[in-house]
Amino acid sequence: MTQQGVLLDHNQFSCSICLDLLKVPVTTSCGHSYCMSCIKAYWDQHDLKGVYSCPQCRQTFTPRPVLRKNNMLAEVVEKLKKTELQAAPPADSSAGPGDVLCDVCSGRKQKALKSCLVCLASYCEAHLQPHYESPAFKKHKLVKASSQLQEKICSRHEQVMKIFCRTDQQCICYLCSMEDHKGHDTISTATERTEKQQKLGLSQQDIQKRVQQREKELKELQQAVESLTRSAQAAEVDSERIFTELILSIERRRSEVKELIRAQQKEAVSQAEGLVERLEQEIAHLKRRYVELEQLSHTEDHIHFLQGYQSLSSPSVSSDLPSTINPRLKDFSDVREAVSKLKEKLEDILEGEWPKMITTVNPADLLLPSVPKTRGAFLQYSCQLTLDPNTAYKRISLSEGNRTGKSKSQDQSYRYHPERFTDVCQVLCRNALSGCCYWEVECSGRVGIAVSYKDISRTGLLSGFGYNDKSWCLWYNGNRCHFRHNNVETVTSSFGSRVGVYLDHMAGTLSFYSISDTMTLIQRVQTTFTQPLYPGFACWSLRSTAKLCELE
Repeated sequence: MTQQGVLLDHNQFSCSICLDLLKVPVTTSCGHSYCMSCIKAYWDQHDLKGVYSCPQCRQTFTPRPVLRKNNMLAEVVEKLKKTELQAAPPADSSAGPGDVLCDVCSGRKQKALKSCLVCLASYCEAHLQPHYESPAFKKHKLVKASSQLQEKICSRHEQVMKIFCRTDQQCICYLCSMEDHKGHDTISTATERTEKQQKLGLSQQDIQKRVQQREKELKELQQAVESLTRSAQAAEVDSERIFTELILSIERRRSEVKELIRAQQKEAVSQAEGLVERLEQEIAHLKRRYVELEQLSHTEDHIHFLQGYQSLSSPSVSSDLPSTINPRLKDFSDVREAVSKLKEKLEDILEGEWPKMITTVNPADLLLPSVPKTRGAFLQYSCQLTLDPNTAYKRISLSEGNRTGKSKSQDQSYRYHPERFTDVCQVLCRNALSGCCYWEVECSGRVGIAVSYKDISRTGLLSGFGYNDKSWCLWYNGNRCHFRHNNVETVTSSFGSRVGVYLDHMAGTLSFYSISDTMTLIQRVQTTFTQPLYPGFACWSLRSTAKLCELE
């Protein structure tokens, strides 16, 4: 038989309660087999008024079945034990990287095949023989070689933790179930594993659907971004072209105005220069005439004076120049005024149209999920949360499947854990949230409803929810309500005892709602979350209670 076949047979003939090979095997009428001692102990613990059930299929029996050893199955199990010992080991059974070492081998360690939950040691093939051959080891429990044996052992009673306490959501040993967990809802770890495995499968299916939905949304978002990028580039090119054309048009008009001014200047100067020349000629002629008249006035010859006067007294030069020249200086003020009015009109147009252009190029909404409007819409994002006992402050009592936390006056029997809050009465959930999630909380007393990063400090008063930059907390005490983050307090309106919390991690929104006949927004946070968030409660007065509500 191959080694793979041995492993398969071993699993087929294992008790689902103790997870070991069957010892004194018995078979119930539903066809499932167990160790006689295991099924008897199970029925002793789960005696429901004379009704007994199979731990695997839950078929009930009334009265309690009389169990007898299944001799044929016992012979098969004995043969399987011998077959496992005879199975050909690898050519080199020396331990390699990642293998569990034999605790007995001296010198070069061999690879361990089995670990004993009684001896708390691991054995190679050779050192495992006594456990199969010696009656002294008959009751020892062998499991697949493991390097984490101590984690399977109750630190208080040094026994294997084969029982799961549903009340406290932790693995315990048989003595724990009779002492600290007496009266709690307990079940075998194998049965709990079977039920949790089914829930795990459903969770995987749900996650797979959400992954597909998110992948679809991601593709649509990427397509939207690509479309937006192309549109923005086209708009940029068109805007650049239009503004360039506008600038060129203004440049042309500027050149035309400049040429017009220069042409008018040239024409006016040319006219003035012609007039200057004619004026200068006339002035020269008049000066010569004056000299001649001056000379004539001083002559003593009467006949010569009269003859000369006759020719000099009549106008000898006809001029079309006006008798009075009043030159006008062209200052081009009309041109400056026209250009100024054009500038004002353009600025008015830009002033009126610019806000419209700014609005059209504001950042676009990239199809981020919108906030639900009704409670029914919120419920599609509901999540199943449980509180983590390893984080609970010593005076917080957890109950109802670790979904309710209540402050007590006495310390609870919690073991040391590095994630436990040591100075502030608060507790975190086990669940890490990073998508769209919704949950509701029922409060009484002074309660803080919070979300936090996992790396929040666990010591000191500043580890309190809302008193640091790693947590956000809405405080409720019946009359005075406020929100706190990074030790900054914001007063809110009062609200009822039932509060709904909606987280959209990707969009960076955290919203709190008062739940009654309608949903009323209490507080909304808009930020950027850089890590997954863990819901939590804080109970800052005696007998304060916070309960995670069942949502349907």
